[in-house]
Amino acid sequence: MRVALIHDWLVTYAGAERVLEQMIKLFPEADIYSIVDYLSHEQREFIEGHNIHTSFIQSMPYARSRYRYYLPFMPIAIEQFDLSAYDLILSSSHAVAKGVITGPDQLHISYVHTPIRYAWDLQHQYLKDSQLECGLRSWAVRMMLHYLRQWDYRTANGVDYFIANSYFVARRIWKVYRREAKVIYPPVDIERFSLCETKEDFYLTASRMVPYKKIDLIVEAFREMPDKRLVVIGDGPDLKKIKSKAGANISFLGYQDTPVLSDHMKRAQAFIFAAEEDFGITPVEAQACGTPVIAYGKGGALETIKGLDQSEPTGIFFGEQSTSAIIAAVQKFEQVQDRICPTVCRDNALRFSVERFRKELRSFIEAKLEEFNRK
Repeated sequence: MRVALIHDWLVTYAGAERVLEQMIKLFPEADIYSIVDYLSHEQREFIEGHNIHTSFIQSMPYARSRYRYYLPFMPIAIEQFDLSAYDLILSSSHAVAKGVITGPDQLHISYVHTPIRYAWDLQHQYLKDSQLECGLRSWAVRMMLHYLRQWDYRTANGVDYFIANSYFVARRIWKVYRREAKVIYPPVDIERFSLCETKEDFYLTASRMVPYKKIDLIVEAFREMPDKRLVVIGDGPDLKKIKSKAGANISFLGYQDTPVLSDHMKRAQAFIFAAEEDFGITPVEAQACGTPVIAYGKGGALETIKGLDQSEPTGIFFGEQSTSAIIAAVQKFEQVQDRICPTVCRDNALRFSVERFRKELRSFIEAKLEEFNRK
């Protein structure tokens, strides 16, 4: 059986790449296709020596630094991959990977991190964050997203089976494509994060500094609470703007490798998470350290964190993405934190291990291959 693995783009090692890494371990002889491949030497270890088949966008001007600007051409690019020699196509998609062209005798299973969020339910937030709410450029982008939605809906018909990374995304898949999806939570490398039951007097947040992560709201909230310390880990285009909002009680460490991140997660009083994520790996990593999470109560966080309404909570939720809501949540946490046990946090995180992911994914693929071959 010949297997092809399809990925949107290879530019960093993040959540989607962790899923691809486990797919490679399941199918070490598979060929890998990606719109572009700009992984650094240090980031390539998980590829395990595979050659990556890339699209024409790989050699386009400025694509290395501005590959996202070629989004209007990505549907055409993904359709140019000739996959006719493969029996099983396994795509890992948060943008266009699921849109590859396959034949009736090929099985296509797509692991969907999300339908293209900025083309569907988050379009208006994307336009606002990009300052594209009005003007000629706004209408050009709106037209492009309109055609991208049409293409995205049509290409769902080329997928035989969908897998979603959370029930939140499964609902989004049903809303957009009217297709059922099996939920298999993504892999979290729990073993890189060890339990620590002794906590220190500071809060932690860690993220890429982009608008939808809402790190600015967390920083603004702690500026209003000068008696509480906040440590911020991460880098990104909004870092300078976010730093300008900080008070003396807030420390920025920039990008840090796992050992430094893990050390701060283990010692933090709680981890603050204000984004609406499809799944959200960092809250799980924090819980693996025995650290409670104060999170926005929407999206994947509702599936990875146990709130105060449960007998053994691992964190608390706030109801809106606002400074006042975060302040109230931190104050509430300090009143009830004795109810949250570090070992319970750790046990909850173990539900999302790498071994569990590989076992569930292998079982699903084997069952669908058997079913497909009987037709």
